[in-house]
Amino acid sequence: MASSIRLPVVSGQFYPSDKDELYELIHRCFTHALGPGKFPSANSVSNRQEISRVECLVVPHAGYIYSGPVAAHSYRIAFNFFQKFKDEKDVTIIILGPNHYGIGSGIALSGASRWRTPLGDLKVASELGKILTSSSNIIDVDEVAHSREHSIEVQIPFLQAMGSSLSDNFSILPISLMLQDLESAMEVGDELFSLIEKEKGSFLVIGSSDLTHYEPHELASKKDHQLLEEVAKLEVRPFYTVLERLNISACGYGAIATVMHLSEKFEKHRGVLLKYATSGETSGDMSSVVGYSAVHFVP
Repeated sequence: MASSIRLPVVSGQFYPSDKDELYELIHRCFTHALGPGKFPSANSVSNRQEISRVECLVVPHAGYIYSGPVAAHSYRIAFNFFQKFKDEKDVTIIILGPNHYGIGSGIALSGASRWRTPLGDLKVASELGKILTSSSNIIDVDEVAHSREHSIEVQIPFLQAMGSSLSDNFSILPISLMLQDLESAMEVGDELFSLIEKEKGSFLVIGSSDLTHYEPHELASKKDHQLLEEVAKLEVRPFYTVLERLNISACGYGAIATVMHLSEKFEKHRGVLLKYATSGETSGDMSSVVGYSAVHFVP
């Protein structure tokens, strides 16, 4: 992979470009009325013994002022994960997100060596990436697919804030999904499973997606909860059936499905809905909202 830095493209739009303002906003996402409460600290870690070497989450990816408090529920789990494995050298975060712009390869791993945010640089797990792409029939290395995309980028500052105790001991595998059909999601899940099974270390897997877009709050919430019922059961095929039958405009449905399939292969049996909310609950405009969910997959 090329030795390059992927520069932020939505800094100053989806989240603040100033380091201190960004860190403060991440704090406020936790203490917001829709958030999980206090910003996590080593003294507040709970159920660390229940954290496994492979943890899987669903996280939204809108501007922090809209979806950040919901995302914080998943990132509290991520904080516990980082705390449990803070002394390990091999900690990898796999982030799957949709390709909103339809450019580049259909399923693309970032070719950069590091991703930059106002909180600093986060290294890419380049060696794992080489192993993954060399054995894959579907995943390419293509930085074009990541060049304008926000769905993965907005996760990076949260990860940096949650994993600050790990310093340089963790790295990311950013995978952009233009192809989000059932077969592609299952294949990517299978390939990630094979990679993780063969490798040492711990893995945090994040599926980045918002749910229903630009419908009234009550309708969006009703449709989204029907979809989340299938997520809770890890029923990938019924998940696609509900998605299509209700015409749910979840942008990262393939990312969710991939994480569901991977979770099932690691013998996780349910998806716990940590929080659901819509943009209307932060903006006050209930007439046209976007749905957000935070999900943790557990045994």
